[in-house]
Amino acid sequence: MIDESFHLTPLDVRRTEFPNALRGYDKTVVEQFRERVYEELERLTRVNQDLDTKAKNFHEQLRAFRERDKALNEALVAAQQLRAEIREQAEREAQLILREARAEGERAVEQARGEVRRLQGELDALERSRRAFLSQQRTLIERQLAELEASTQAAPPTPPPAADAEGDATQRRSHMPTPSWLDTLVKE
Repeated sequence: MIDESFHLTPLDVRRTEFPNALRGYDKTVVEQFRERVYEELERLTRVNQDLDTKAKNFHEQLRAFRERDKALNEALVAAQQLRAEIREQAEREAQLILREARAEGERAVEQARGEVRRLQGELDALERSRRAFLSQQRTLIERQLAELEASTQAAPPTPPPAADAEGDATQRRSHMPTPSWLDTLVKE
């Protein structure tokens, strides 16, 4: 289950420090992985900001279209009030205005629908990319965990460390649980 209140930023990835442990991960590989995760999060953040900007622009266009629609309705009411004085002329003008407004509205709605379809396609592509990325990362982590387990099983048993304060700390570090973010990534 993913914690919805957890928000990982690229800076969080870059600043995270891992304690040294006996028979731990290769520090260089971990640092390279952290850098790749940082860069990908930064890229996805930029993409998300671009999409947010586009969405705001579309909302602004929609508001403008609604204002135009409201203005057209007000023009229609004014035309109806003039109807008593110049009935035939006002009816022709009102019909002309309505045809133009409907045509413009239909064009605008079609254009907006096209943009929504395009954005939906982009969102779908981003979702596929995200799933592929998570699948690749899951496969990589599972492979590394399998290799780590295999190397642990292949290694001859080591004698228990001497019972001193430093040995107790080493033993505690070797039994540290896997970080929760790693468990979450593997489960996805």
